[in-house]
Amino acid sequence: MTDSWKTIPQAPPDAILQLSSAFKSDTNEKKVNLGVGAYRDEHGKPWVLPAVREAITQLYNDPDWDHEYLPIPGYPDFLKASAELLFGKDAAAIREQRLVTNQMISGSGANHMGASLLSRFYNFRSGRKVVYVSKPTWPNHYAMMHAADLETEDYTYYDPKTFSLDFEGMKQSLRSIPDGSVVLLHACAHNPSGVDPSQEQWKELVELFAQKQHFAFFDCAYQGFASGDADKDAFAVRLFEAKRIPMLVCQSFAKNTGLYGERIGALHVIVDKPEATAPVQSQINALQRSEISTCPAFGARVVAKLLTEPKLRAQWDRDIQTMAHRIMDMRKALYDLLVNKYKTPGSWKHIVDQIGMFSFLGLNADQCERMIRDGHIYLVKTSRISVSGLNPGNVDYVASWIDRMVREAKL
Repeated sequence: MTDSWKTIPQAPPDAILQLSSAFKSDTNEKKVNLGVGAYRDEHGKPWVLPAVREAITQLYNDPDWDHEYLPIPGYPDFLKASAELLFGKDAAAIREQRLVTNQMISGSGANHMGASLLSRFYNFRSGRKVVYVSKPTWPNHYAMMHAADLETEDYTYYDPKTFSLDFEGMKQSLRSIPDGSVVLLHACAHNPSGVDPSQEQWKELVELFAQKQHFAFFDCAYQGFASGDADKDAFAVRLFEAKRIPMLVCQSFAKNTGLYGERIGALHVIVDKPEATAPVQSQINALQRSEISTCPAFGARVVAKLLTEPKLRAQWDRDIQTMAHRIMDMRKALYDLLVNKYKTPGSWKHIVDQIGMFSFLGLNADQCERMIRDGHIYLVKTSRISVSGLNPGNVDYVASWIDRMVREAKL
């Protein structure tokens, strides 16, 4: 019998999933998981948001609830609520009916669909189907763009010497690429650096996009989760929409609702004129139908409740503040330990200046490998950590290992 699969090569393992697997198999009682991109409470446990618990209870008790297929675009109440959360109820694109919104399989599905749509229909003026991504970016961005037959090129973003945004380098990069280029932007809580432009810097960027006629491909995975304020975290997206920059936005509800496994997200595409919505909607529907047909209904119903029912919305606002502020507290705790208790050489202010779930520590790959092997502290070898993995029971232990790695490197 012929082996039909004998020529298939082994795909490289996913670094984050590999870390999680190694962490689970580690029997050391001091082990710490700083790799996983999911919120953990002060005890290191997954947290079901109180607003989500209440929404689920209401849904289960609703006599009209069923398990029927959704329409291809998704659950209507969710579509409307997600767009208003992102752009604001008074957004021109909503008022003027220039917005196409489809439910997606979380942010990853939205990124994939956005890339597929651009690959098929966007007018790449240079003749090359290129998406420009920040250096660094979420590694899966590369995989998703390439899967849609798009090329990727990096633009300057993070300065590893100062642990901060290289804003002048970023602007120069975006000025030097062809007019009308597709540029992937992180709406807030940049993954993996935790470094965002300020509001004033976003205002400069939107003018640059207008001058260069660039297309903004926003990935919005942390609205509300970054600062604890959903409106504040939507600043960049709303600014670009108000300036009528050509754009699409990939929206995820994994982090800010804790519904990781429900895979709830949306793709929003802003068009120039209302009459363009129907063809754009039709092409997204056709792609959706060919891949998954329709999206899951349960999580979309839960999110719609959170965003549209006043009491649940008020509780959700408190819940995202709880998550965001706990992460901020852990940043401060780690910083205070390194600076005041251990007096670790170097500057550590970047830990508290960065925002969101992730932070670059500034350690090298060998130091990270030792922290994993000898300290049982699991982190990506770029020294990106998930700050959510820190809690009052392990932050001192992690700080002691960071201090040890820095001091031994000085010897």
